[in-house]
This record gives sequence, C-alpha cells and structure tokens, in this order.
Amino acid sequence: MIAIIPARGGSKGLPGKNIKPLSGKPMIGYTIEAATESNQFSDIILSTDDSKIADVAESFGAKIPFLRPKELAGDTSSAIDTYIYTIENLNKELNHPVTEFVVLQPTSPLRTSRDIVKAVKLFKEKEADSVISVSEAAHPPVWAKKIRDDGVLVNYFESNLHNKNRQEIHTAYMPNGAIFIFNYDKLKSGYGYYFNKTYPYIMPKERSVDVDDQLDFDVAEFLINRAQ
Repeated sequence: MIAIIPARGGSKGLPGKNIKPLSGKPMIGYTIEAATESNQFSDIILSTDDSKIADVAESFGAKIPFLRPKELAGDTSSAIDTYIYTIENLNKELNHPVTEFVVLQPTSPLRTSRDIVKAVKLFKEKEADSVISVSEAAHPPVWAKKIRDDGVLVNYFESNLHNKNRQEIHTAYMPNGAIFIFNYDKLKSGYGYYFNKTYPYIMPKERSVDVDDQLDFDVAEFLINRAQ
C-alpha cells in the first residue's frame, strides 16, 4: 500500500499553508512524519505542482517522482483526477500495480500515526471499497437554514425533523479530511468516494481540525502546543 499526500501550491484561503511553520515545523511535516511512523506504506508519494513544497516534503522523507501538471492544480481541479493521474504514472514505474492507496491531506496535522494504523486495519478487515475518516457533526444537518433571494430565512432541507431535539435525531458525522483509503479499481470505475462497502473511521474533534484559513491554523497550533 502507498500513501499519497496531495499538496498544491495555489491556496487562497491561507497562502503557502502547506509549508507554513506550525509550532516550529512546516505543516506538511506532521503528515509525512505520521505516515512514516505508521509503518504502513511501501512509499509515501507527494503530489504537487510546487517546487518549494516538493523540496520541503523531500526533506521529511516523501518521494516526488514527478510534479503534478498545472491542469490538475487549479481551484476547480478534481481530486479524483489527481489520484488517477498519480496512480497511472506510478504503475508505469513500479514492478507491481497499485491496487489500494491512502490519501493523507497535509491540512490535517493533528491526525496521528495510530489513526492511520487503525484506519488501514479497518480497511483490510472489512475488505472495504473505501474508508473515510469522520468526526461527529456539531449540529444535526437538518437544522441548517438558507436565505432565499427575498431575504427570508428558511429550512435548507425538506424534512419533518426541524423541530426535534438533538436526542431524537440520528447522530450525524462529517468527513474531516484526515484519512481516505481507496480500492483503486473502485475509485476509477465509480469515480467517487462512497460505495457499497464504505466504512467510517471515527476521529475525535480535537484531531479533526482541517486547516483552510488562519483561524483553523491558529486552532491547530493551540492544540499542538497544548499537547507538548
């Protein structure tokens, strides 16, 4: 099994976030170290279009066999297309084809090597099509509202659960972006993440921070410093 760490260079919410120093270490370093310490992977592959990110990732032990083409590094580029491009190119170089792989986003620096080990174990034990890391949603999704064009606040979803207490509504979970494990054939043929045998790996809120902007970054730094 291999790990793919996708890290494009064009972040707008927090420019340069993948290599921005987080409690004294480039943020991407936390993900590479967790992947290495898990001892689950024959290779840890960085997928990037940015030479600066590549240099930092390589210093932590990731491999960069090729840079990602620009058409796969834009704001609207498909992550699935990036994974397919990476796997297909790796399969040309490796002696055996990649049949399953893990995606570890560098924006989840609080995910641990133990999380990776447990998620991979779940994938193998269940003979899963995919495993997706999730955390419990802060609020039931049926409570969500939207603002109509005329400015009126209305229910986002058509449901009869809007006035129910939390205890009466089934617990909801949200993907947290930390771990994705895929059967490659399923991903490619189904062009999606969720299949008949998709299982959740549940993570606590304190390890589920997904850094998109400065506030997320500050929260992650606070939690890292608190744990030291």
